[in-house]
Amino acid sequence: MSTTGKQLFTTLESNGRLTVAIEDVTFPDPTGNQVLVKMEAAPINPSDLAILTGAADLENAEYSPGKYVATMPEPFNAGSKARHEIKLPAGNEGAGTVVATGDGDMAKSLMGQRVACVPGNAYSQYCIADAKMCLPLGDYSSEDGASAFVNPMTALGFVETAKMDGQNSILHTVGASNLGQMLTRICNEDGIGLVNLVRKEEQAKLLQELGTTHVVNTAADTFMSDLRSAIDDTDAFYGFDPIGGGKSVDTVFKAMEQVAVKKMTEYSRYGSNTQKRMFIYGRLDVGPTLLSPSYGFGWTLSGWLLFPFMQSVGMETVGRMRKRVLKNLTTTFASHYKKRVSLEEMLTKEAVTDYRAMKTGEKYLVMPWK
Repeated sequence: MSTTGKQLFTTLESNGRLTVAIEDVTFPDPTGNQVLVKMEAAPINPSDLAILTGAADLENAEYSPGKYVATMPEPFNAGSKARHEIKLPAGNEGAGTVVATGDGDMAKSLMGQRVACVPGNAYSQYCIADAKMCLPLGDYSSEDGASAFVNPMTALGFVETAKMDGQNSILHTVGASNLGQMLTRICNEDGIGLVNLVRKEEQAKLLQELGTTHVVNTAADTFMSDLRSAIDDTDAFYGFDPIGGGKSVDTVFKAMEQVAVKKMTEYSRYGSNTQKRMFIYGRLDVGPTLLSPSYGFGWTLSGWLLFPFMQSVGMETVGRMRKRVLKNLTTTFASHYKKRVSLEEMLTKEAVTDYRAMKTGEKYLVMPWK
């Protein structure tokens, strides 16, 4: 018995024309350990925007009910060559109710249950999901569980990565984000030192209320000295950055090195031996990452992504992390939303230009049946 419903797709053509539109789709019956989920809530995360909007000119796009057509400028269009002419679904994660299952035991055990899942096409009225990647929500609502995966598991993943590398402190360059607030609560619970960078005084106050001890405002006149002081206090020579472009990582490395050099007992023309490590996990700034190495040779910059991390640590660690998320879904891992929109409403000019700005605390939740 096939099921039909609405689903969002995004297509980028080689000429830079980006079309994001809702279509009527027939969903296949689940087989084996697959489940069919009637999707009730799905967040718009920064990771979703890469294919939803990218760097497209949204101001001058053509908007019509359930659709917009925009132009992707160069060099971003050429940089997205691998997806040219391919119609892609969107929406990494969401939550809903299992309405049909394959004949696998794990799938059958989820029938009728509300679950959080990561189907990759969550902006849809129905999704096929892998039972082992579903998190049964019990008494939690779909709205509670919609963001149960990407941000909670990423924030926990940062702490797990740091612990595996023998680190007791972390630096995070966008401290007041939804993920940053989760990271603050986790570090408080686990006794991990944390240096949070923010852009505004009200963001600093928000984190101080959550119990953070080291919050540094990048807009303050004393920013660099405040940053050095926080790194000195915590020994946070290890950090995570979702900005990617510009000089945010460069600035952090400079401050780390200045602190490390001060602790040296003898001069070295090569700088300090203190290992400084930063991970880029997003591209809030799609421009080039600018580095001006003036921080010795003991530094490493690499990327960090959730799914490769999960594959590397194995199912036992992932299972432990998921249990922790579920137990603390409305406390440590709570998400807050500015607006709840239908599939059609998420494609209006007002909504698209608003959520693409990715302002702190202004997350959107898509309700496919609204």
